[in-house]
Amino acid sequence: MLSLDFMRGLIMVLLMLEGAGLYEHLYNENGQGIFNALMRQFLHHPWHGLHFWDLIQPGFMFIAGTALAYSLYRQQQKGMPWTQSLVKVLKRSGWLFFWGVLDYAVRPRGLSFELWDVLTQLSFTTLVTFLVFRWSLLSQFFFSIALLLLTEVLYRFTHIPGFDQPFTDQHNFGNYVDLLLMNTINGGGWVAINCIPTTAHTLWGAMAGRLLLSSKPGYEKVKWLLLSGIAALLAGYLLDFTITPVIKRIATSSFVLVSGGWCLLALTFLFWWIDIKNHKKYLFFFTVVGMNSLFIYLFFEIVGSRWFNGYIGAITGGLLGMAHIPEYLIGIITSLVIFFLEWRMLLFLYRRGIFFKI
Repeated sequence: MLSLDFMRGLIMVLLMLEGAGLYEHLYNENGQGIFNALMRQFLHHPWHGLHFWDLIQPGFMFIAGTALAYSLYRQQQKGMPWTQSLVKVLKRSGWLFFWGVLDYAVRPRGLSFELWDVLTQLSFTTLVTFLVFRWSLLSQFFFSIALLLLTEVLYRFTHIPGFDQPFTDQHNFGNYVDLLLMNTINGGGWVAINCIPTTAHTLWGAMAGRLLLSSKPGYEKVKWLLLSGIAALLAGYLLDFTITPVIKRIATSSFVLVSGGWCLLALTFLFWWIDIKNHKKYLFFFTVVGMNSLFIYLFFEIVGSRWFNGYIGAITGGLLGMAHIPEYLIGIITSLVIFFLEWRMLLFLYRRGIFFKI
């Protein structure tokens, strides 16, 4: 399905632009006006609330679940035993965990062990989704709700001294678990046990994939995806208005429902627009990125942030500085040059049929 490749590619293009530093150059912390308000949406919300950028990781994990459904379906069609599929998923999860830890491991102060990277989270959610993949859709749904209820219980009723404020930064149960696992607390409020509630994102993506793979008519699939997305949004915002605030940094149950709802609606629209209405022009730009999503993520996270961005920045800064171009404009141009070079690298790989998978 081309809509899946496009959605994955769109998410990765947005992440590439962030990795190139474009949004921070466009956003003025003290600025005013509509454009600045728009660019604020490309930053994570500081705590209680939701920005557009808070939907990127859920989208990443959701579409991974949908892709997993297609992969497992293909394996079943080939007659692959469940145990062999399990070995493949265990290897994949192991590599995702390794790369996720490596992404945060090398710091100026030395080596560190941190579990906040999206790949580390995805290694857990992928494995759990696989283990329940053959359950009925109803059983999978109730299991996902159970994960959200478990999160509520852990945050509200564990009563660890100093960490008994469920929705307060630096004083919640997730911070306590991080102390146990890594002997540190993330200054931004992120917690490792986000992998428990966000398993719902990957599982819902797999459930959506099962629906798309079914023999139901196209518009019947659209109807169920649309209704599911609306129901998730209503449930999430109702929780936010009553007992559980939407907080992305600790993946509260309300946040998972709201973000999952938006993911379902995005997939619904793209499936209808691309695969049913057959609007397939101008998608190649994103497909090139989506076909090597893991590679480019690791590239801009590890190589880009530690060397490539600075190297290109030195070149563009030196050349443009001689023309007395304003510094903020140099930053924007540099980010676009970095993005262009990374996309050309992906095009080179695509044309030669080189796709990095684990």
